[in-house]
Amino acid sequence: MKLIAGLALLTTNLFCFLLFAHDKAAAVHGERRVPERVLLLSACLGAAPGALLAQRWLRHKTRKQPFGAWLALIVFAQACAVAGLAALAFQRT
Repeated sequence: MKLIAGLALLTTNLFCFLLFAHDKAAAVHGERRVPERVLLLSACLGAAPGALLAQRWLRHKTRKQPFGAWLALIVFAQACAVAGLAALAFQRT
């Protein structure tokens, strides 16, 4: 079960990273962009690490506001959720 969850999380984050990369390429070439709400939704669905990594590595959407604030909020919420789940897991042992 843990392996499946890990693979799902890895796949989700990879998809989000590639979505950011596609949007960056579209921006550079003047093509149709991925809507910000789609980028944020993909981050919301458990892919905040992939979104944050893509934002830093690709230097994409780093100065865009309120996008950056929303992404930071999503990262914070997911970090809190992970910390809460870890605390519950350690309580059981």
